[in-house]
Amino acid sequence: MRRVNHLATLSRAFSGAASHQRLVQGAAMISTYAASNSQCFASRIAESFRISNPPVARGVTGTMFFSVAASSLAQEAQAKEAPPVEKLMPKDVVLYQYEACPFCNKVKAFLDYYNIPYKVVEVNPINKKEIKWSDYKKVPILKIDGEQMVDSSDIVDKLFQRIHPDNSVTDSDEERQWRGWVDNHLVHVLSPNIYRSVSEALESFDYITTHGNFSFTERLVAKYAGATAMYFVSKKLKKRHNITDERAALYGAAETWVDALKGRQYLGGLKPNLADLAVFGVLRPIRYLKSGKDMVEHTRIGEWYSRMENAVGEPSRIKA
Repeated sequence: MRRVNHLATLSRAFSGAASHQRLVQGAAMISTYAASNSQCFASRIAESFRISNPPVARGVTGTMFFSVAASSLAQEAQAKEAPPVEKLMPKDVVLYQYEACPFCNKVKAFLDYYNIPYKVVEVNPINKKEIKWSDYKKVPILKIDGEQMVDSSDIVDKLFQRIHPDNSVTDSDEERQWRGWVDNHLVHVLSPNIYRSVSEALESFDYITTHGNFSFTERLVAKYAGATAMYFVSKKLKKRHNITDERAALYGAAETWVDALKGRQYLGGLKPNLADLAVFGVLRPIRYLKSGKDMVEHTRIGEWYSRMENAVGEPSRIKA
């Protein structure tokens, strides 16, 4: 990251931040910039990630979620799903996304698993200029041979039907149940965890701003103002979703998923189904965050995640 002299004081203020006071002081130092915008800069960042109506600033559901277990189960590695036959393969696939967005990562997990090449357009969450052409102002947006698709679950359903035209049903009742669980429960449990403490809030926003499409100034403001806002918002989210202990809820969700496997390698049996890909996609962006490392250390989810890493394999993203 570029360094400029006038940021030295700000950098020192946040080095080793370990208290509310330091974080709030740092946010105050950049408040002049944020106030110059028509809306609170941190709120604009938060809004772009789609946690609905938190009381302080709109939250970040494009947040992050957990770190994969280090154990490698090479003997259980599964080959990626064979690519669709040529006549079914989309010719031009473009994903408009935020790198840290869990819903975008659900779509990417599907594309990667099925070896469907795709290009990525990283959307700036402040001005969203990259999707000005669309009436839909959220991500993910997937363009396939010129056709626009929106909403991660709907995108996956349509893609699955396209490459499996003989299947009249996209997923089983069990599969559908757990795909809904990802969107309606898992995401809500994880958000309070990644903003649980000052250091974790800063860690999370460092990931978001490092991987997102931000200018240098936007990155600086988003990291500290956003982390400050979300640290306090996370406390409201806990109450809203009836969470008393963040880590206990996180560990409980992981164990619930492992129990759902019922001893199978995947929920889909010998190979992943759409629910496996949804859980994996949501978890993949935050494999190096503290909350994820804690989750792997204290639950049984690591072995399944390692199998999923091997099954999904390398991204099929086309490098620019």
